Amino acid sequence: MTKPDTLLDYGRRIERVIDHIAAHLDETLELERLAAVACFSPHHFHRIYRAMAGETAADTLRRLRLHRAAGDLVRGGDGVAQVARRAGYGSVEAFTRAFGQVYGLSPGAYRRQGRLVPPPDQPPDEERNMHDVTIRDLPPLRVAAMAHQGPYMDIGTTFERLYAWAAGRGLVGPDTRSFALYYDDPESVPADRLRSEAALLVDGPIPEDGTVRALDIPGGRHAVLIHKGPYAELERPYRWLYRDWLPSSGHAPADRPCVEEYLNDCRKLPPEEWLTEIRLPLA
Repeated sequence: MTKPDTLLDYGRRIERVIDHIAAHLDETLELERLAAVACFSPHHFHRIYRAMAGETAADTLRRLRLHRAAGDLVRGGDGVAQVARRAGYGSVEAFTRAFGQVYGLSPGAYRRQGRLVPPPDQPPDEERNMHDVTIRDLPPLRVAAMAHQGPYMDIGTTFERLYAWAAGRGLVGPDTRSFALYYDDPESVPADRLRSEAALLVDGPIPEDGTVRALDIPGGRHAVLIHKGPYAELERPYRWLYRDWLPSSGHAPADRPCVEEYLNDCRKLPPEEWLTEIRLPLA
């Protein structure tokens, strides 16, 4: 097997592992099982995974669980103890420490600050935080895209798979740009039917390979705002954009989906520093 073929094969194997982790977030993932999914020796699996994915398998599992927990806290409903158990922690104290180290707040404080539905005693105007919106002409882009169906909060798993696919083809670099397209309103469409796509801007031709296709993102005039903070809170700026800004802006939306560009690396920075550029296409 040539070097390019080997890299491609390794990328496919790591993609299988990421799929397995995402499908078994509520389970204890054993080294031997993950190595078997990848068809690697347990003696070498961790080193290969870390080299291909940029983090350990345990890091991936922990990050995906805490990301899901942040979404659970924002949406409300379950108590902190239940969220902690679902995230794989045996006690609220352990969950609070782990969550605080990543998100910079206790789970309770994060819920109060980031919740999508304000409590009954909070005046509605407090949710109407202003954002800076700029009108920009953006160039068209051709990206490598992987479709995702299901809750938007789970698209991170599809990004993990897409990065593994791109790494296996030598298409990922330190400046690789990542995007997502969202086709449905999450408050109008059942979560399991939501459609979106994870996308990477890569250099050169895009090899279409099963789950990955070349996708053209149209350019043109867009309303652009930047959200700083965890991805679990992104629904709030969208609500403000459609409810407050758009009706009074004098602009009309184009018949195309919103696009997000993720401006920094969520693996290397704490969630409060994550930057997401929301692009609303205009007619």
